[in-house]
Amino acid sequence: MVLRTIAANDTMSVFGWVGMVCLVATCTLGAQTLSPFDFLRSTESARAAGLAGAFVAISGDASAQLYNPATLPTVPEHALSLTVTKHVLDINSGVAAYVGRIGSGAWGTSVAFTSFGSFTRTDAVGNAIGTFGASQVALNLSYANAIDSNAYYGVTLGYVQTTIDRRAASALLVSGGLFYDLPRIRTAIGLSVRYVGVNLATTNGENATLPTDVRLGVSHRLRGLPLLVNVSLTRLAEQGQSLGERLRNFALGGELSIGKSVQLR
Repeated sequence: MVLRTIAANDTMSVFGWVGMVCLVATCTLGAQTLSPFDFLRSTESARAAGLAGAFVAISGDASAQLYNPATLPTVPEHALSLTVTKHVLDINSGVAAYVGRIGSGAWGTSVAFTSFGSFTRTDAVGNAIGTFGASQVALNLSYANAIDSNAYYGVTLGYVQTTIDRRAASALLVSGGLFYDLPRIRTAIGLSVRYVGVNLATTNGENATLPTDVRLGVSHRLRGLPLLVNVSLTRLAEQGQSLGERLRNFALGGELSIGKSVQLR
């Protein structure tokens, strides 16, 4: 009993420190101007899109590592998530995520891509002289483990690159998160800080802005109704907004289960 009390206090201490860090981050991080890395804001799985991006406190889903790597230990081993999206013209995007086990922890990897297809290359007077392409890709490797029986931490190391013709911008990114499960009241809490890092290569000699993002979310499964409700505060690191304005950036999603294999979102 004494050991469990100490673990619980340690957990609350960890969450307290991270909460303080995130409060500072909401006031200091993340200029949100146009950037070649802004596509990271929309690297969503089909389920995450159906829940309006309120995904930081979702358990048991391999693609949740994109929002909060601390959810990895809640995912079954060898879980795989695949999403492919066909946009207008020949623009295509996709997300793939996988989860495995390593020792007492869990690891995950994910890749997100967008291909903008082929464009006509012209000379100075408009004559077609060939074609060129444009694409974006993000590669991530994550690890997570337990703080105690209900609390988890996770970290992600990522590489992102945007290519237009023969020019490319790239960056090395770090993300981290916490996940706290309260099964007795069918509730989970998630907190993540994403896309903090450094530019590796630029297209015009100037460092691009990284889409640093802080999110805080809660998921709750209603009693007597197969409905999972998810609420997330998003873009808490948005620059140029007051704290009150940032707190109005939120996502709300619901998932109604109809049997074991069908969900409505």
